[in-house]
Amino acid sequence: MCGLTAFLRLGGDNTPRNSEDNAQALSKQIDDSLELVKHRGPDARGQWLSEDLRVGLGHVRLSIIDLSPAGNQPFHDSNNSIHAIVNGELYDHEKYREELSQEYAFKSHSDCEIVIALYKHYGISFVSKLRGEFALVLWDAERQLLFSARDRYGVKSLYYTVVDNRLLVATEMKSFLPYGWKPEWDVKSLAGLAWAYGHRTFFKDVYKVEPGQYLISKGFGPPEVKTYWDLEYPDKNVLYPETEEEVTEKVRELMLESVQIRLRADVGVGVYLSGGLDSSAIAGMVASLIEKGESLGNDSSRRVSEMSCFTIQFDKDSGFDESDIARRTAEWLGVDFHSVQMDEEAIASRLEDVVWHSETPVPNVNATGRMAVAEAAHAKGLKVILTGEGSDEHFSGYSDFMLNFLLEKDPSWPSAIFPESDVIDAMKDQAVQRLAAISHKFDPSFANNTPPSTARMLNHTTIASRMFHVMVLPFAAWARDVAQTPMDTLFTESLGGQTLDKIMNKWHPLNTASYVWTKIILANYILRYLGDNIDMIHQIETRPPFLDHHVTEYANNIPPSLKMKYDPVSKSVREKEILRDAMKPFVTEEIYNRTKHPFVGPCKFKEGGPIHKVLQRLLTEDNVKQLGFMDWEKTQDSLVRAFRDGDALEFQKSLGTAQFVVLGRRFGVGRAHPPHGSGCFLG
Repeated sequence: MCGLTAFLRLGGDNTPRNSEDNAQALSKQIDDSLELVKHRGPDARGQWLSEDLRVGLGHVRLSIIDLSPAGNQPFHDSNNSIHAIVNGELYDHEKYREELSQEYAFKSHSDCEIVIALYKHYGISFVSKLRGEFALVLWDAERQLLFSARDRYGVKSLYYTVVDNRLLVATEMKSFLPYGWKPEWDVKSLAGLAWAYGHRTFFKDVYKVEPGQYLISKGFGPPEVKTYWDLEYPDKNVLYPETEEEVTEKVRELMLESVQIRLRADVGVGVYLSGGLDSSAIAGMVASLIEKGESLGNDSSRRVSEMSCFTIQFDKDSGFDESDIARRTAEWLGVDFHSVQMDEEAIASRLEDVVWHSETPVPNVNATGRMAVAEAAHAKGLKVILTGEGSDEHFSGYSDFMLNFLLEKDPSWPSAIFPESDVIDAMKDQAVQRLAAISHKFDPSFANNTPPSTARMLNHTTIASRMFHVMVLPFAAWARDVAQTPMDTLFTESLGGQTLDKIMNKWHPLNTASYVWTKIILANYILRYLGDNIDMIHQIETRPPFLDHHVTEYANNIPPSLKMKYDPVSKSVREKEILRDAMKPFVTEEIYNRTKHPFVGPCKFKEGGPIHKVLQRLLTEDNVKQLGFMDWEKTQDSLVRAFRDGDALEFQKSLGTAQFVVLGRRFGVGRAHPPHGSGCFLG
């Protein structure tokens, strides 16, 4: 709901300062940093500088809860010794406000103000009390402690770096530029795809605070990053104690409560609706809650017809349009339905902006659709939208997961019927065919490229291998050489010994697949390229009820055989079975029975059309060679084949390279060069 920026000058009291370290210059740096993300907070802008000028906090506000000036940030305690800025939404704030009102003098009704009260009561462990989507920075002047944290799933982004002996923290990396940051490409991270997981980015010395982590600096010392929460799964050999009926009822109960708390706002609330189970279930639960007397944000009419749902409509002949299904769901619910047309011109006009704002180069056009529906919701006067992200990760909705589900039987649910080996082989073939339709030229032998030791560490699950073997760009030879270690091995080693031990000895392969997908795709693609940074271009705060830790901590313990259920009659596995049953009262029969179709946009466009022209303009020889780490000849060949031959994989390569061109130009990044003495040259 907001944007934040902060700095902390590191080192002892005798640390030399720059000549620009005066209040006026520092205040301007903060303001310029906020100016780059002003779209995130058009309602208010605030900043705070410590008396010694060693600490600065800045905040732009999109007001959602308590629209009065009292909710503007930064927040300060009554002693003016603790200061905080928060981006996001914190649920259950009423409970903590009541519990702590005797020891903390609240100055507003903002949900975010509870951060200081909770910190004073619980110390840094307060972050485990937070429920919601958030990123925050807190400064305790008496303890000389800076504390910054990010929510459990990474719904909100949070980056940090050190420039001129100052620790910088911000919502978006572009906010570092006014502090004197000179971005450089991290070619090893780029070519090895290390930026797609973990703490690294594609810029040198710029890092992510990962989901479920916090950053802390004491006494102006160097920052440390620690984990306060991570996904956990049960021992696969321990019997699950509940019945299927109990699980169904509990999932329904938890989801309704998660949706209910996300309807609370002092502004308008709506829903993004596609043709799938997840968003349809959210819309159905919202309608049901309204009928039972719940208010939809600031609308207390209790009329379902006042509920606005938004969907993307791609060209009917593209094969990717779900708007007719979404419309039937909307008619069934009786809601206000808005279909946003996305033709090729509409997609092309947004291609460059989505990569600049998301700061995530993902080679597809999906984010342009997300940007368009956010624009439509904003035009309708809404500020909050409920979405369906996180369901597939925690209830096993992706085709990729089937390959891993079939690796082992499920001892935790012994009554489950498991297919015979010949049926398993046939089902794997079907899964591969479905993946091929989504991933384009999908190679089923990708797992054979994984080093044997890496395969054993991952208990032969295939998610990491597939992700890294399909994310291919035309890197220069020297850039590929810099990466050295196989990408899936680098990712696996980043997980740490305790997690790897659980993967090898404790977790069912389906749960491992969920964990890996969440760490790579959910946090670094779905929630970035299709999430908050795109929604906030048009001042829309999105709230994903499936990404509530009360929901996921229960869901992660459900037996794999209740999530993906094998039917011996049809000899097939149906994904998200337990969720389907839990959500059945809220969706149409069509949605209940529909096979999972991930949200994807078109990937084939005509030669000479709007998108071809954009890529031709971006992928000039000068632009590609200015990057330094891409091969010009290969890029040129990909662009030709993408449009002349309609090759979807080559289109992905072309678009991915063009996205780096956009980032390089807008961030002002210099050309990358091979390491000294490498003997390589640029093509």
